[in-house]
Amino acid sequence: MGDSDSLGHLLLGSLLDRLASSDPVPGGGSAAAIAGAMGAALVAMVAELTIGRPDYAEHEAALIELRAAAHDRRLSLLSLAEEDAAAYEAVVRARRMPRESEAERATRAAAVRVAMIGAAEVPLRTARVAAEVLALADRIASIGNRVAVSDAGVAAQLARAALRGAVLNVRINLPYLPADEPMRTAAPAELDRLERESEAREQSALDVVDARMQPQ
Repeated sequence: MGDSDSLGHLLLGSLLDRLASSDPVPGGGSAAAIAGAMGAALVAMVAELTIGRPDYAEHEAALIELRAAAHDRRLSLLSLAEEDAAAYEAVVRARRMPRESEAERATRAAAVRVAMIGAAEVPLRTARVAAEVLALADRIASIGNRVAVSDAGVAAQLARAALRGAVLNVRINLPYLPADEPMRTAAPAELDRLERESEAREQSALDVVDARMQPQ
């Protein structure tokens, strides 16, 4: 896939057409990462609408930091959207490899093993970055421009959706990992922790948003 065909370069309509097609790539894992990238972009937008305003001068340094962090996470998640699509394509290619002879079966099994590990590992990284975006949204909800506080709330919800979508993509692939693959036993605990923490973090952000939306 050339740069012009990459998910990050597609117009929104074209991206949605790709998602809606019978082609399984890109799929839910990429969509989750893109949702997280949108959340990060909204965090950056709230920062942009706040930096330089006298009423928020005491938070200037923190806002500049949040803007940079959101920018980095947005780029990371767009990259993970591409990686997720590539990981699934690798699984499809591996499963289509010939298996007539003993040697072919061994080669195919090795390729499937590597591909399945990638298919679980990429969304796990997406979940971790989405959790970071959610933390950024929670922070900026408290100190960002009040007129954009609803955007901070949307950012938090997009990040949570990204995390939960990524978790689903990890979980569906874990049973297909080799029994001796460490991720198969280690990932479930991390996924549970990420989901618990994200639920609390999203609620924290939304509580702040709700409070700041009330008339003064």
